[in-house]
Amino acid sequence: GILLPMAEVVRAPGLNELRGRKSAKWRFFPSDVLPLPVAEMDFPIAEPIKQALHDMVNRSDTGYLGPMPELFEAFSKFADTRWGWKVDPAHIRTATDAGVAAVEVIRTLLKPGEKLMVNSPVYENFWTWPKEVSATLVDVPLKQEGENYWLDLDGVEREYKAGVKVHLLCHPHNPVGVIFEKEVLVTLAALAKKYGVVILSDEIHAPLVYKGRDFQPFMAISDDAREVCVAISGSGKAFNLAGLKCALIITGSDELKQRINAMPESVGYRASIFGAVATTVGFSQSIDWLDGVIATLEENKVLIRNLIDSKIPSITYREPDFSYLAWLDLSALNLGDDPAKHLLERGKVAFKGGYMYGPNHKQYIRFNFGTSPEIITEAFDRILKSL
Repeated sequence: GILLPMAEVVRAPGLNELRGRKSAKWRFFPSDVLPLPVAEMDFPIAEPIKQALHDMVNRSDTGYLGPMPELFEAFSKFADTRWGWKVDPAHIRTATDAGVAAVEVIRTLLKPGEKLMVNSPVYENFWTWPKEVSATLVDVPLKQEGENYWLDLDGVEREYKAGVKVHLLCHPHNPVGVIFEKEVLVTLAALAKKYGVVILSDEIHAPLVYKGRDFQPFMAISDDAREVCVAISGSGKAFNLAGLKCALIITGSDELKQRINAMPESVGYRASIFGAVATTVGFSQSIDWLDGVIATLEENKVLIRNLIDSKIPSITYREPDFSYLAWLDLSALNLGDDPAKHLLERGKVAFKGGYMYGPNHKQYIRFNFGTSPEIITEAFDRILKSL
């Protein structure tokens, strides 16, 4: 058969160069600590994005963000090509980032005190965003057997029936690294429709799903899903542009679009012109780079498996289906109530502690492997040293 060209793997610079960065990941800890908690990648950004940003700076094009229809067109085309998801560009609006998008959508759909559902263990800001708008949090934890996780549909229905108004869904799911099965999501959408729940699907990691994994945007799952869902997407994770501030809020039904339109107009203008331009160029001209990053991450997740097997086999690890976050169970290492704290103090290596994701996963850490094999290997050496 014909050999298809392999995606060009993207390589991270060395540690010394990375330490010169000003982002939170590299500023948060003293220089003797290897920092792997913050969800940003260490790879150089895509060349077309770099060129577009240089061009704007050269022309002093640093004003306010105004209409940018090409952004919505670029995302629509990407969604169709990548996932077969038909998004009407007229159903997309901008927000500053995924967090602001979530807060503003929740603020628009919920009255203070009304119930919002999350499914722990889940991305730490799922606990903080709803508090900004005084929502009442309802946690229906994921079911878990070993390293497999899935949605507890019986628990979900029970709480939908008890008055949940918005379900904040992480899809695909950070930190556990799973993509929920399509049948389960079809059922979830039907339940949401039956009980009048809006599913707010955070799909910010979706462009980083690995080859051969079956991901579908929630809105593309079924007719019910299109009616009940508001999705959040963007380039912050996929193209490593978190600091440029531009996310997308997407609706599928006219009814939800009308409800979302009650949001202040300023929400859209609080995104950045740099973010909007970079996101447009990411989704339209940087797909080779994206595929290269995914190829690199697939190598890195296997490297983690090999390092665990060869150095610390008592760590439990399910290779994720997407992105660059490994969810590691350190229970067997007996590192006390907060293993991440132990590793920081004794090993000089920083991770996110499991307690941030939910009450039942204190023995876990979230390990960011969007970096070089050398740094990943060094991290395991430091874990080992701390034991």
